[in-house]
Parts: sequence; C-alpha cells; structure tokens
Amino acid sequence: MNFNLQPILENDFCILSPLEEKDFEALYKAASDPKIWEQHPNKDRWQKEVFEKFFEGAIKSKGAFKIINKETGAVVGSTRFYDFNEEDDSVFIGYTFYAVSCWGKGINQSVKKTMLDYLFQYVSKVKFHIGSENIRSQIAISRVGAKKVAEEEVAYFGEKPKLNFVYQIDKKDWKTQKP
Repeated sequence: MNFNLQPILENDFCILSPLEEKDFEALYKAASDPKIWEQHPNKDRWQKEVFEKFFEGAIKSKGAFKIINKETGAVVGSTRFYDFNEEDDSVFIGYTFYAVSCWGKGINQSVKKTMLDYLFQYVSKVKFHIGSENIRSQIAISRVGAKKVAEEEVAYFGEKPKLNFVYQIDKKDWKTQKP
C-alpha cells in the first residue's frame, strides 16, 4: 500500500484524527443516541456493550478516525478507510456516524469531500457500504456523487452479516463535479 490509512485530515468544520483506545468514552458519548442507529443495519449499537465491539473493530482496522468539531473540540462521530484493494485500485469509506447535533449542517458532505480528495491521490475508485434500510445515508452518499453498483452481505466486526448496498465514485467523475 502506498498511502497512509490514518492521516490527520482537516476541513473548515472538522479534524479527522486517528482513533485511539483512549477515545472510547468521548466517542461513545457521541454514539449513545438510539436515533443515530434507527436506519442502520445494527440498530442496537447505541448500547454500550454493543458499541464496545464496534469500537474494538475500529481500533483493529487501523483505518478509523474520530471526527472532532473544530468549533467545540468535541468528538462528534467516526469514520474509517478499509478494504484497500490494490488490484481493483479501490478502497472503502464507511462505518460513519455523527452525533444528531451534527445532522443537516453540511458536516458529512465536508468530511466525505476531504476524505475523497485525499484518497483520489492514491486510488481510482472509492466505495461505500450502506445498509439496505439506511435511506438517510443512501441519500447523503448520492449527494456526494456516488452511484449504487451492487448489493452484498456485510459481516460487521463481531456482528451478524447484513444486506448492504455498495456505492462507488470514480476519480474521473470526482474531478468533474463540484460537491
């Protein structure tokens, strides 16, 4: 692999910083609202013991970030890079969530833009797993310019497989749009 899966990335709203073990309580505070997980394939992730498994998987992935609100300094969510595929020249962005207080403020779109700008220096395709029932995330990822290309069962770390849609955006398309 010719790039760092956990750089520090920054935009006008947020800092994406590598997730560390010491971040558990701050990230769980952001994740503990059941509303965040209503449409997600793993609807009980707001429960601490379930979130602990998610967090363990995030740390082990070595591609996870905490998302820090620049204005408040608070941890407001998480996202990660994963499943780099050198042959396919692709990588996934996913496992993303934000505190409800961030919804509708352009933070997700700005974070995705920052991540895509970084990744397209190294790969030609970026993919996303979106839960089949997660309409909110399907709409959000479409606004960034990704298109649905497949459906597949995804086995989340320590959890049962769930149906996900695979969305993709190609470098050539990213360069021509203005999200």
